[in-house]
Amino acid sequence: MAEVSKKNKVIKKLKNFINDKNIDGYILPKNDCYFTEYSKINNLSKITNFTGSAGFALILKNLNYLFVDGRYTLQAKKEAGKKFKILEIPYFFPKDLTNLYNFKIGFNPKLFTENTLEKYFSDYFNLIPIEYNFKNKIEKKSNKIFKLDKSITGESTKSKIIKVRNYMKKNKLDYLFVSASENVNWLLNIRGNDLPNSPIINCKLIISIMGKIYLFLSFNKLNKSSRKYLKNIILCEENKFFEILSKLQDGNFCIDKNTCSIFEKKILSSNFKITQTTDPIYDLKSIKNATEIKNIYKAHIEDGVAVTKFIYWFKKNEKAVNERKVEIKLENLRKKSKNYLYPSFDTIAGSGPNGSIIHYKSNKFTNRKLKTNDILLVDSGGQYKWGTTDITRTICKGSISNKIKDNFTRVLKGHIAVVKCDLKKNYNGYLIDKLARKYLKSVGLDYSHGTGHGVGFFMNVHEGPQAISKYNKVRIRKGMVLSNEPGFYMENKYGIRIENLIYADELKKKLIFKNLTFAPIDIDLVNFKMLNLQEKRYLFGYHLDIYSKISKFLNRKEKNWLIRLIK
Repeated sequence: MAEVSKKNKVIKKLKNFINDKNIDGYILPKNDCYFTEYSKINNLSKITNFTGSAGFALILKNLNYLFVDGRYTLQAKKEAGKKFKILEIPYFFPKDLTNLYNFKIGFNPKLFTENTLEKYFSDYFNLIPIEYNFKNKIEKKSNKIFKLDKSITGESTKSKIIKVRNYMKKNKLDYLFVSASENVNWLLNIRGNDLPNSPIINCKLIISIMGKIYLFLSFNKLNKSSRKYLKNIILCEENKFFEILSKLQDGNFCIDKNTCSIFEKKILSSNFKITQTTDPIYDLKSIKNATEIKNIYKAHIEDGVAVTKFIYWFKKNEKAVNERKVEIKLENLRKKSKNYLYPSFDTIAGSGPNGSIIHYKSNKFTNRKLKTNDILLVDSGGQYKWGTTDITRTICKGSISNKIKDNFTRVLKGHIAVVKCDLKKNYNGYLIDKLARKYLKSVGLDYSHGTGHGVGFFMNVHEGPQAISKYNKVRIRKGMVLSNEPGFYMENKYGIRIENLIYADELKKKLIFKNLTFAPIDIDLVNFKMLNLQEKRYLFGYHLDIYSKISKFLNRKEKNWLIRLIK
């Protein structure tokens, strides 16, 4: 009750602010000023109680709206449905609320990009830039930068900067403002601990075609070692952005439409000409080199061992467990690796009806005791030295209905169709996504999330520009890493998802997908009569490959269990 009362006070303060400023409402996003998916600051959760990784709220004097995508509709209804009307993007945008035309809506210009406002709000509202201070506590702990050696990244910072400057020269750009921290971290081969699940240091960068590079960050993140490594870069405190800009010569700027805030863009456009709004580093970063792939592969072997041991434990354990115990067991198994650091996102362990909540997170109110005939959906991942993992397995150990098995098998067929697809014909995520949904759609079923997202190298578990979705038309290229995760969800009953990470590679001059994830798929949920010969061969080969790679790390009972899956 105390927690509810606290949230009521937070909402009341914001509504008082709305009245004091003579506006009709206020927009509150999930992101902080760095626009990262995961942040230690989550003002949206403070107001709404919604804990998902994406969404925004529209707070009015007498009404509250929460906009989320299809991954979070059920979760949002459970967490915030009592005080907020939940609307699903892309079926509803704020500009679709016809009763709010020309309302004066406040927003923090440091937390929004022009791209976001145009997409969701258009010119339907009278938008007022005005900052509301949540008075978030400043973290006292100093998160220091650390560098990654070329033996880890496969490419030096110098080489990466040359590539960026060559792009700038070709496109007649005098400056590039890198506002996405992940891109700065990639370019400078640095990492840090400013985010809860990604090894990233919060920072921004300006690259001049004339040679100078300005790095904006909090100086408490620096030590002697990092200052020495960054000796050829001009280090600037975060609040010196305007001061540095005022010293630069006139020229053309490139900014990133997804992470350059309205506040920053206004400062830039007052003195410079903005000629491009796409940061080229996204494309460069999406292509993993051979060293990065090698290190990612090593991380997945270690992760595969932990997940395989976990599945065996789950299958053979006779004691009653709840979702929280499942999370703890898997985390403890990962911790046995000396290279494991921490989760790449909060583990999703949804049993029975909780599995139908796509990005479910257990808490003391929802933590459910598993029943004998439940199926369990576990989506988890880790940050290792040096790689990022992400895997989902749906598993069982009781008597499962034929209907659930049939739906699991349809998801599996879609999963196999993705990894085995002809990339010459299905050359982008839009085309591949259709293959993943084919077998569900044949019986009138579907799922409300994308089939796959890009994954970073020892970085964000979600990375663009590549993705497998209904809307992504970025061409798949050698070295791109993606997830392959079709699913199916029966509301309030169960959820199914099968996820591997895959990467694009060449074999005999042909582009193909290869698996990075090495953990078994639960054959107890498969209706083998629905699989064709090629699909059966794939499943046999996949499990044989797992055994050959990780069996030496398993005990005798685990080995014997795993080998029985090869059929």
